[in-house]
Amino acid sequence: MAKIKRKTGRRILLFILMILLYEAAGACLPFAFQKTVSDSYKKTVDVPAFYGSGPGRERAGIVETNKGALDTRLAMFRDAKKSIIISTFDIREGKSTDDIFAALIDAADRGVKVQILVDGLYGMLHMNGKTIFQAAGSHPNIEIRFYNEPNFLKPWTINGRLHDKYVIADGSLLLMGGRNMFDYFIGDDSRGSIGYDREVLLYSKKPEQKNGAIPQVLSYFKKVWYSSDCKTVLEGNPRKEKTKSEIKYLSRRYQSIKKKLPLKTDWMKQTVPVKKASFVTNPIHIGNKEPYVWYTMQQLMLTAKKDVTIQTPYAVFSKDMYQGMEELTGKVPNVEMLINSTAVGDNFIASSDYTRNRPKILKTGPRVFEFFGDHSCHGKSIAIDDRLSVIGSYNFDMRSTYLDTETMLVLDSPELNRELRTHMVKLKEQSLEINKKEQYIPKQGVTQKEPEGSKKLLFKFSSLFIQLFRYLA
Repeated sequence: MAKIKRKTGRRILLFILMILLYEAAGACLPFAFQKTVSDSYKKTVDVPAFYGSGPGRERAGIVETNKGALDTRLAMFRDAKKSIIISTFDIREGKSTDDIFAALIDAADRGVKVQILVDGLYGMLHMNGKTIFQAAGSHPNIEIRFYNEPNFLKPWTINGRLHDKYVIADGSLLLMGGRNMFDYFIGDDSRGSIGYDREVLLYSKKPEQKNGAIPQVLSYFKKVWYSSDCKTVLEGNPRKEKTKSEIKYLSRRYQSIKKKLPLKTDWMKQTVPVKKASFVTNPIHIGNKEPYVWYTMQQLMLTAKKDVTIQTPYAVFSKDMYQGMEELTGKVPNVEMLINSTAVGDNFIASSDYTRNRPKILKTGPRVFEFFGDHSCHGKSIAIDDRLSVIGSYNFDMRSTYLDTETMLVLDSPELNRELRTHMVKLKEQSLEINKKEQYIPKQGVTQKEPEGSKKLLFKFSSLFIQLFRYLA
Protein backbone atom coordinates (compact mmCIF):
# COMPACT_ATOMS: atom_id res chain seq x y z
CA MET A 1 0.00 0.00 0.00
CA ALA A 2 2.81 2.42 0.94
CA LYS A 3 4.59 1.52 -2.29
CA ILE A 4 1.48 2.36 -4.33
CA LYS A 5 1.14 5.70 -2.53
CA ARG A 6 4.76 6.59 -3.24
CA LYS A 7 4.33 5.68 -6.91
CA THR A 8 1.13 7.76 -7.12
CA GLY A 9 2.90 10.67 -5.40
CA ARG A 10 5.78 10.53 -7.90
CA ARG A 11 3.34 10.50 -10.81
CA ILE A 12 1.50 13.52 -9.43
CA LEU A 13 4.79 15.34 -8.91
CA LEU A 14 5.94 14.44 -12.42
CA PHE A 15 2.62 15.69 -13.82
CA ILE A 16 2.97 19.00 -11.96
CA LEU A 17 6.56 19.41 -13.18
CA MET A 18 5.45 18.74 -16.77
CA ILE A 19 2.74 21.39 -16.47
CA LEU A 20 5.23 23.91 -15.06
CA LEU A 21 7.70 23.11 -17.84
CA TYR A 22 4.98 23.53 -20.47
CA GLU A 23 3.92 26.87 -19.01
CA ALA A 24 7.51 28.17 -18.77
CA ALA A 25 8.51 26.98 -22.23
CA GLY A 26 5.28 28.21 -23.79
CA ALA A 27 5.62 31.65 -22.21
CA CYS A 28 9.30 32.13 -23.13
CA LEU A 29 10.43 30.14 -26.18
CA PRO A 30 8.13 31.76 -28.80
CA PHE A 31 9.83 35.12 -28.06
CA ALA A 32 13.43 33.92 -27.80
CA PHE A 33 14.23 34.87 -31.41
CA GLN A 34 13.53 38.44 -32.48
CA LYS A 35 12.13 39.47 -35.84
CA THR A 36 13.73 42.05 -38.09
CA VAL A 37 11.80 44.72 -39.96
CA SER A 38 10.48 43.61 -43.32
CA ASP A 39 11.34 45.47 -46.51
CA SER A 40 7.64 46.19 -47.00
CA TYR A 41 7.49 48.12 -43.69
CA LYS A 42 10.76 49.93 -44.39
CA LYS A 43 9.20 51.31 -47.58
CA THR A 44 6.37 52.87 -45.54
CA VAL A 45 8.76 54.91 -43.35
CA ASP A 46 9.10 58.20 -45.22
CA VAL A 47 11.27 60.30 -42.89
CA PRO A 48 10.70 63.68 -44.65
CA ALA A 49 6.94 63.15 -44.21
CA PHE A 50 7.36 63.58 -40.43
CA TYR A 51 8.34 67.21 -41.02
CA GLY A 52 5.82 69.95 -41.87
CA SER A 53 6.26 73.00 -44.07
CA GLY A 54 3.78 75.37 -42.46
CA PRO A 55 1.24 75.74 -39.64
CA GLY A 56 -0.49 72.44 -38.93
CA ARG A 57 -4.06 71.79 -37.83
CA GLU A 58 -3.06 70.53 -34.39
CA ARG A 59 -1.38 72.12 -31.37
CA ALA A 60 0.53 70.43 -28.54
CA GLY A 61 1.66 70.93 -24.95
CA ILE A 62 3.56 68.81 -22.45
CA VAL A 63 1.91 67.52 -19.26
CA GLU A 64 4.85 66.95 -16.91
CA THR A 65 3.45 66.79 -13.38
CA ASN A 66 1.30 64.07 -11.85
CA LYS A 67 -1.20 66.66 -10.62
CA GLY A 68 -1.36 68.12 -14.13
CA ALA A 69 -2.06 64.63 -15.46
CA LEU A 70 -5.13 64.30 -13.23
CA ASP A 71 -6.34 67.86 -13.83
CA THR A 72 -6.02 67.47 -17.62
CA ARG A 73 -8.04 64.26 -17.61
CA LEU A 74 -10.78 65.76 -15.46
CA ALA A 75 -10.99 68.82 -17.72
CA MET A 76 -11.14 66.62 -20.84
CA PHE A 77 -13.96 64.54 -19.34
CA ARG A 78 -15.85 67.64 -18.18
CA ASP A 79 -15.72 69.18 -21.68
CA ALA A 80 -16.59 65.97 -23.56
CA LYS A 81 -19.92 66.03 -25.37
CA LYS A 82 -19.89 62.87 -27.50
CA SER A 83 -17.13 60.40 -26.70
CA ILE A 84 -14.30 59.50 -24.34
CA ILE A 85 -11.72 56.83 -25.14
CA ILE A 86 -9.18 55.47 -22.66
CA SER A 87 -6.54 52.92 -23.60
CA THR A 88 -4.05 51.96 -20.90
CA PHE A 89 -1.77 49.24 -19.60
CA ASP A 90 -2.88 49.39 -15.96
CA ILE A 91 -5.69 50.88 -13.85
CA ARG A 92 -5.83 50.30 -10.09
CA GLU A 93 -8.01 51.42 -7.23
CA GLY A 94 -7.03 54.66 -5.52
CA LYS A 95 -7.95 58.27 -4.88
CA SER A 96 -7.10 59.47 -8.39
CA THR A 97 -9.05 56.51 -9.83
CA ASP A 98 -12.08 57.52 -7.76
CA ASP A 99 -11.81 61.05 -9.20
CA ILE A 100 -11.42 59.79 -12.76
CA PHE A 101 -14.32 57.33 -12.61
CA ALA A 102 -16.52 59.87 -10.85
CA ALA A 103 -15.93 62.20 -13.84
CA LEU A 104 -16.48 59.35 -16.34
CA ILE A 105 -19.83 58.38 -14.79
CA ASP A 106 -20.91 62.03 -14.81
CA ALA A 107 -19.99 62.23 -18.52
CA ALA A 108 -21.86 58.98 -19.21
CA ASP A 109 -24.91 60.39 -17.41
CA ARG A 110 -24.78 63.32 -19.86
CA GLY A 111 -24.96 60.87 -22.78
CA VAL A 112 -21.22 60.68 -23.55
CA LYS A 113 -20.12 57.27 -24.88
CA VAL A 114 -17.17 55.99 -22.83
CA GLN A 115 -14.86 53.19 -24.03
CA ILE A 116 -12.11 51.87 -21.75
CA LEU A 117 -9.50 49.43 -23.07
CA VAL A 118 -7.05 47.82 -20.61
CA ASP A 119 -4.36 45.17 -20.91
CA GLY A 120 -5.91 41.80 -20.04
CA LEU A 121 -3.29 40.54 -17.60
CA TYR A 122 -3.21 43.73 -15.53
CA GLY A 123 -6.97 44.13 -15.82
CA MET A 124 -7.42 40.65 -14.35
CA LEU A 125 -4.98 41.43 -11.54
CA HIS A 126 -6.16 44.91 -10.58
CA MET A 127 -9.75 45.40 -11.84
CA ASN A 128 -11.61 42.10 -11.58
CA GLY A 129 -13.84 41.90 -8.52
CA LYS A 130 -13.46 45.62 -7.69
CA THR A 131 -16.73 47.45 -7.07
CA ILE A 132 -15.71 50.72 -8.74
CA PHE A 133 -15.03 49.02 -12.08
CA GLN A 134 -18.13 46.82 -11.84
CA ALA A 135 -20.18 49.97 -11.17
CA ALA A 136 -18.70 51.75 -14.20
CA GLY A 137 -19.23 48.71 -16.41
CA SER A 138 -22.90 48.58 -15.38
CA HIS A 139 -23.56 52.00 -16.92
CA PRO A 140 -25.24 51.73 -20.34
CA ASN A 141 -22.88 54.38 -21.77
CA ILE A 142 -19.65 52.81 -20.46
CA GLU A 143 -17.99 49.73 -21.94
CA ILE A 144 -14.78 48.16 -20.60
CA ARG A 145 -12.76 45.70 -22.65
CA PHE A 146 -9.61 43.70 -21.89
CA TYR A 147 -6.96 43.10 -24.53
CA ASN A 148 -5.75 39.50 -24.46
CA GLU A 149 -6.75 37.94 -21.17
CA PRO A 150 -4.03 35.28 -20.72
CA ASN A 151 -5.06 31.70 -21.40
CA PHE A 152 -2.86 29.37 -19.38
CA LEU A 153 -3.61 26.55 -21.81
CA LYS A 154 -1.83 28.82 -24.31
CA PRO A 155 1.01 30.21 -22.15
CA TRP A 156 2.46 32.30 -24.99
CA THR A 157 -0.52 34.63 -24.48
CA ILE A 158 0.95 35.68 -21.11
CA ASN A 159 3.52 37.88 -22.84
CA GLY A 160 1.23 39.55 -25.38
CA ARG A 161 0.64 42.85 -23.61
CA LEU A 162 -1.15 46.11 -24.47
CA HIS A 163 1.28 48.87 -23.41
CA ASP A 164 -0.59 51.77 -25.08
CA LYS A 165 -1.42 54.78 -22.90
CA TYR A 166 -3.69 57.50 -24.26
CA VAL A 167 -6.98 59.35 -23.71
CA ILE A 168 -9.16 60.93 -26.42
CA ALA A 169 -12.14 63.25 -25.94
CA ASP A 170 -14.53 64.11 -28.78
CA GLY A 171 -11.79 63.45 -31.35
CA SER A 172 -10.38 66.91 -30.62
CA LEU A 173 -8.18 66.27 -27.55
CA LEU A 174 -5.57 63.54 -27.25
CA LEU A 175 -3.37 62.87 -24.21
CA MET A 176 -0.58 60.33 -24.86
CA GLY A 177 2.50 59.28 -22.94
CA GLY A 178 3.88 56.81 -20.44
CA ARG A 179 1.48 57.15 -17.50
CA ASN A 180 -0.57 54.28 -16.16
CA MET A 181 -3.81 55.31 -14.47
CA PHE A 182 -3.36 55.02 -10.71
CA ASP A 183 -1.99 57.01 -7.78
CA TYR A 184 1.69 56.23 -8.42
CA PHE A 185 1.53 58.29 -11.64
CA ILE A 186 -1.52 60.56 -11.27
CA GLY A 187 -2.57 63.12 -8.64
CA ASP A 188 -0.79 65.04 -5.89
CA ASP A 189 2.33 63.59 -4.28
CA SER A 190 0.44 63.77 -0.99
CA ARG A 191 -2.02 61.25 -2.45
CA GLY A 192 0.65 58.65 -3.12
CA SER A 193 1.84 59.70 -6.58
CA ILE A 194 5.59 59.19 -6.61
CA GLY A 195 6.59 58.16 -10.14
CA TYR A 196 7.80 60.88 -12.54
CA ASP A 197 6.38 60.63 -16.04
CA ARG A 198 5.43 62.66 -19.10
CA GLU A 199 2.54 63.04 -21.56
CA VAL A 200 1.82 65.24 -24.54
CA LEU A 201 -1.55 66.89 -25.07
CA LEU A 202 -2.64 67.28 -28.70
CA TYR A 203 -5.49 69.66 -29.54
CA SER A 204 -7.38 70.08 -32.80
CA LYS A 205 -9.89 72.89 -33.28
CA LYS A 206 -11.39 71.04 -36.27
CA PRO A 207 -11.57 67.33 -35.34
CA GLU A 208 -13.64 66.57 -38.43
CA GLN A 209 -10.54 67.02 -40.62
CA LYS A 210 -9.03 63.60 -41.25
CA ASN A 211 -5.39 64.31 -42.03
CA GLY A 212 -4.04 64.86 -38.52
CA ALA A 213 -2.59 62.56 -35.86
CA ILE A 214 -5.77 62.32 -33.76
CA PRO A 215 -7.76 60.64 -36.58
CA GLN A 216 -4.84 58.19 -36.96
CA VAL A 217 -5.06 57.31 -33.26
CA LEU A 218 -8.85 56.91 -33.48
CA SER A 219 -8.45 54.54 -36.41
CA TYR A 220 -5.82 52.54 -34.53
CA PHE A 221 -8.03 52.35 -31.43
CA LYS A 222 -10.93 50.93 -33.44
CA LYS A 223 -8.62 48.34 -34.98
CA VAL A 224 -7.56 47.13 -31.52
CA TRP A 225 -11.00 47.52 -29.88
CA TYR A 226 -12.73 45.35 -32.48
CA SER A 227 -9.92 42.80 -32.78
CA SER A 228 -10.54 39.19 -31.79
CA ASP A 229 -8.07 39.61 -28.90
CA CYS A 230 -10.43 41.98 -27.04
CA LYS A 231 -13.60 41.18 -25.11
CA THR A 232 -16.08 43.13 -23.01
CA VAL A 233 -15.74 42.61 -19.25
CA LEU A 234 -17.02 43.93 -15.92
CA GLU A 235 -20.63 44.23 -17.05
CA GLY A 236 -21.98 44.89 -13.59
CA ASN A 237 -25.61 44.57 -12.50
CA PRO A 238 -26.98 48.13 -12.07
CA ARG A 239 -29.65 46.82 -9.64
CA LYS A 240 -27.10 45.33 -7.24
CA GLU A 241 -26.95 47.19 -3.92
CA LYS A 242 -23.12 47.48 -3.93
CA THR A 243 -23.23 48.87 -7.47
CA LYS A 244 -25.95 51.41 -6.67
CA SER A 245 -24.10 52.49 -3.54
CA GLU A 246 -20.81 52.91 -5.47
CA ILE A 247 -22.46 55.00 -8.20
CA LYS A 248 -24.06 57.25 -5.56
CA TYR A 249 -20.66 57.67 -3.88
CA LEU A 250 -18.96 58.55 -7.19
CA SER A 251 -21.75 60.98 -8.11
CA ARG A 252 -21.35 62.80 -4.77
CA ARG A 253 -17.59 62.79 -5.21
CA TYR A 254 -17.87 64.41 -8.62
CA GLN A 255 -19.99 67.24 -7.29
CA SER A 256 -17.16 68.00 -4.87
CA ILE A 257 -14.50 67.70 -7.61
CA LYS A 258 -16.50 69.90 -9.98
CA LYS A 259 -16.37 72.84 -7.58
CA LYS A 260 -12.56 72.80 -7.68
CA LEU A 261 -12.29 72.61 -11.49
CA PRO A 262 -12.03 75.82 -13.53
CA LEU A 263 -15.26 76.66 -15.30
CA LYS A 264 -13.53 76.37 -18.65
CA THR A 265 -10.13 75.28 -19.96
CA ASP A 266 -8.49 77.30 -22.72
CA TRP A 267 -6.81 74.51 -24.71
CA MET A 268 -5.25 77.05 -27.07
CA LYS A 269 -3.32 78.65 -24.20
CA GLN A 270 -2.11 75.27 -22.97
CA THR A 271 -0.63 74.34 -26.35
CA VAL A 272 1.82 75.63 -28.97
CA PRO A 273 1.72 75.40 -32.78
CA VAL A 274 2.72 72.12 -34.42
CA LYS A 275 3.81 71.93 -38.05
CA LYS A 276 3.13 68.21 -38.30
CA ALA A 277 1.97 65.51 -35.87
CA SER A 278 2.42 61.83 -36.74
CA PHE A 279 1.48 58.58 -35.03
CA VAL A 280 3.67 55.46 -34.86
CA THR A 281 2.72 52.03 -33.50
CA ASN A 282 3.86 48.45 -33.24
CA PRO A 283 1.72 45.66 -34.75
CA ILE A 284 -1.33 44.81 -32.61
CA HIS A 285 -1.25 40.98 -32.67
CA ILE A 286 -0.13 39.15 -29.51
CA GLY A 287 2.81 37.22 -31.00
CA ASN A 288 6.43 38.15 -31.63
CA LYS A 289 6.41 41.48 -33.48
CA GLU A 290 8.44 43.24 -36.13
CA PRO A 291 10.07 46.23 -34.34
CA TYR A 292 8.10 48.96 -36.13
CA VAL A 293 8.51 51.63 -33.45
CA TRP A 294 12.23 51.00 -32.86
CA TYR A 295 12.98 51.06 -36.59
CA THR A 296 11.01 54.28 -37.13
CA MET A 297 12.61 56.00 -34.12
CA GLN A 298 16.07 54.99 -35.35
CA GLN A 299 15.43 56.37 -38.84
CA LEU A 300 14.16 59.65 -37.38
CA MET A 301 17.16 59.98 -35.05
CA LEU A 302 19.53 59.37 -37.96
CA THR A 303 18.19 62.55 -39.61
CA ALA A 304 19.65 64.68 -36.78
CA LYS A 305 22.42 67.03 -37.83
CA LYS A 306 23.60 67.97 -34.33
CA ASP A 307 21.87 66.44 -31.37
CA VAL A 308 19.66 63.60 -30.15
CA THR A 309 18.56 63.25 -26.52
CA ILE A 310 16.85 60.00 -25.50
CA GLN A 311 14.99 59.66 -22.21
CA THR A 312 14.06 56.08 -21.28
CA PRO A 313 13.38 54.42 -17.92
CA TYR A 314 15.17 51.25 -19.01
CA ALA A 315 17.75 50.15 -21.60
CA VAL A 316 17.68 46.47 -22.52
CA PHE A 317 19.13 46.19 -26.02
CA SER A 318 19.02 43.39 -28.58
CA LYS A 319 21.87 42.82 -31.03
CA ASP A 320 20.08 44.98 -33.62
CA MET A 321 19.52 47.74 -31.06
CA TYR A 322 23.21 47.78 -30.09
CA GLN A 323 24.12 48.07 -33.76
CA GLY A 324 21.49 50.76 -34.29
CA MET A 325 22.86 52.86 -31.44
CA GLU A 326 26.41 52.50 -32.79
CA GLU A 327 25.20 53.67 -36.21
CA LEU A 328 23.45 56.63 -34.57
CA THR A 329 26.45 57.77 -32.52
CA GLY A 330 28.71 57.30 -35.54
CA LYS A 331 26.58 59.72 -37.56
CA VAL A 332 25.19 62.30 -35.10
CA PRO A 333 27.74 64.52 -33.26
CA ASN A 334 26.01 64.50 -29.86
CA VAL A 335 23.81 61.63 -28.65
CA GLU A 336 22.74 61.61 -25.01
CA MET A 337 20.70 59.08 -23.07
CA LEU A 338 18.99 59.83 -19.76
CA ILE A 339 18.12 56.69 -17.77
CA ASN A 340 17.27 55.68 -14.22
CA SER A 341 20.18 54.60 -12.04
CA THR A 342 19.69 51.16 -10.51
CA ALA A 343 19.31 52.93 -7.15
CA VAL A 344 16.02 54.58 -8.17
CA GLY A 345 14.74 52.34 -11.00
CA ASP A 346 11.46 50.54 -10.24
CA ASN A 347 11.79 47.67 -12.77
CA PHE A 348 13.79 44.89 -11.11
CA ILE A 349 14.41 42.85 -14.28
CA ALA A 350 15.50 45.87 -16.35
CA SER A 351 17.78 47.13 -13.55
CA SER A 352 19.30 43.66 -13.22
CA ASP A 353 20.04 43.54 -16.94
CA TYR A 354 21.49 47.06 -16.90
CA THR A 355 23.78 46.04 -14.02
CA ARG A 356 25.40 43.46 -16.30
CA ASN A 357 25.15 45.09 -19.74
CA ARG A 358 25.87 48.73 -18.93
CA PRO A 359 29.44 48.44 -20.36
CA LYS A 360 27.99 47.29 -23.70
CA ILE A 361 25.54 50.21 -23.73
CA LEU A 362 28.30 52.69 -22.94
CA LYS A 363 30.43 51.17 -25.69
CA THR A 364 27.80 52.08 -28.33
CA GLY A 365 28.84 55.70 -27.85
CA PRO A 366 26.14 57.89 -26.29
CA ARG A 367 26.78 60.15 -23.32
CA VAL A 368 24.81 58.38 -20.57
CA PHE A 369 23.29 60.28 -17.64
CA GLU A 370 21.93 58.23 -14.75
CA PHE A 371 19.07 59.79 -12.81
CA PHE A 372 19.55 59.97 -9.02
CA GLY A 373 16.37 61.86 -8.07
CA ASP A 374 14.09 60.99 -5.17
CA HIS A 375 11.80 58.78 -7.28
CA SER A 376 11.93 56.66 -10.41
CA CYS A 377 11.50 58.45 -13.74
CA HIS A 378 9.08 56.69 -16.10
CA GLY A 379 8.96 59.15 -19.05
CA LYS A 380 9.75 58.04 -22.60
CA SER A 381 10.83 60.83 -24.96
CA ILE A 382 13.25 61.76 -27.73
CA ALA A 383 14.35 65.26 -28.76
CA ILE A 384 15.85 65.44 -32.25
CA ASP A 385 17.74 68.65 -33.05
CA ASP A 386 15.53 71.68 -32.46
CA ARG A 387 12.39 70.47 -34.27
CA LEU A 388 11.21 66.93 -33.59
CA SER A 389 9.82 65.74 -30.24
CA VAL A 390 8.78 62.12 -29.73
CA ILE A 391 6.65 61.18 -26.70
CA GLY A 392 4.72 58.02 -25.88
CA SER A 393 4.80 54.58 -24.28
CA TYR A 394 7.90 53.02 -25.88
CA ASN A 395 10.85 52.07 -23.65
CA PHE A 396 14.26 51.35 -25.17
CA ASP A 397 14.02 47.71 -24.15
CA MET A 398 13.34 44.41 -25.86
CA ARG A 399 9.81 44.03 -24.52
CA SER A 400 8.68 47.36 -26.00
CA THR A 401 10.57 46.59 -29.20
CA TYR A 402 9.41 43.04 -29.97
CA LEU A 403 6.54 42.01 -27.66
CA ASP A 404 4.15 44.81 -26.65
CA THR A 405 1.80 47.12 -28.47
CA GLU A 406 3.25 50.64 -28.27
CA THR A 407 2.14 54.14 -29.27
CA MET A 408 4.32 57.20 -29.97
CA LEU A 409 3.58 60.72 -31.20
CA VAL A 410 6.15 62.48 -33.40
CA LEU A 411 5.73 66.27 -33.38
CA ASP A 412 7.48 68.79 -35.58
CA SER A 413 7.44 71.95 -33.48
CA PRO A 414 10.43 74.09 -32.42
CA GLU A 415 8.37 75.50 -29.52
CA LEU A 416 7.44 72.06 -28.19
CA ASN A 417 11.01 70.84 -28.68
CA ARG A 418 12.28 73.69 -26.48
CA GLU A 419 9.70 72.83 -23.81
CA LEU A 420 10.67 69.14 -23.90
CA ARG A 421 14.38 69.93 -23.64
CA THR A 422 13.72 72.23 -20.67
CA HIS A 423 12.11 69.32 -18.80
CA MET A 424 14.95 67.00 -19.80
CA VAL A 425 17.56 69.48 -18.54
CA LYS A 426 15.83 69.61 -15.13
CA LEU A 427 16.10 65.83 -14.90
CA LYS A 428 19.74 65.92 -16.06
CA GLU A 429 20.45 68.35 -13.23
CA GLN A 430 19.56 65.48 -10.87
CA SER A 431 21.73 63.01 -12.80
CA LEU A 432 25.39 62.03 -13.05
CA GLU A 433 27.17 61.31 -16.32
CA ILE A 434 28.96 57.97 -16.41
CA ASN A 435 31.98 57.42 -18.71
CA LYS A 436 33.00 54.31 -20.64
CA LYS A 437 35.11 53.15 -17.69
CA GLU A 438 31.88 53.15 -15.62
CA GLN A 439 33.10 56.07 -13.55
CA TYR A 440 30.66 58.78 -12.49
CA ILE A 441 31.67 62.35 -13.24
CA PRO A 442 31.14 64.29 -9.97
CA LYS A 443 28.68 67.18 -9.99
CA GLN A 444 27.82 69.59 -7.22
CA GLY A 445 24.40 68.98 -5.72
CA VAL A 446 24.03 65.37 -6.93
CA THR A 447 24.98 62.45 -4.70
CA GLN A 448 25.68 59.05 -6.16
CA LYS A 449 23.37 56.48 -4.57
CA GLU A 450 23.69 52.73 -4.31
CA PRO A 451 20.75 50.30 -4.35
CA GLU A 452 19.43 49.94 -0.81
CA GLY A 453 20.41 47.10 1.51
CA SER A 454 20.81 43.69 -0.07
CA LYS A 455 19.45 44.93 -3.42
CA LYS A 456 22.94 45.63 -4.80
CA LEU A 457 24.12 42.12 -3.98
CA LEU A 458 20.89 40.67 -5.37
CA PHE A 459 21.42 42.54 -8.67
CA LYS A 460 24.82 40.85 -9.09
CA PHE A 461 23.21 37.40 -8.99
CA SER A 462 19.92 38.24 -10.72
CA SER A 463 21.77 39.98 -13.58
CA LEU A 464 23.34 36.62 -14.51
CA PHE A 465 20.13 34.60 -14.28
CA ILE A 466 18.08 37.17 -16.19
CA GLN A 467 20.29 36.79 -19.27
CA LEU A 468 18.38 33.57 -20.00
CA PHE A 469 15.15 35.50 -20.62
CA ARG A 470 16.22 39.15 -20.91
CA TYR A 471 14.22 39.38 -24.15
CA LEU A 472 11.09 39.51 -21.96
CA ALA A 473 12.35 42.61 -20.07
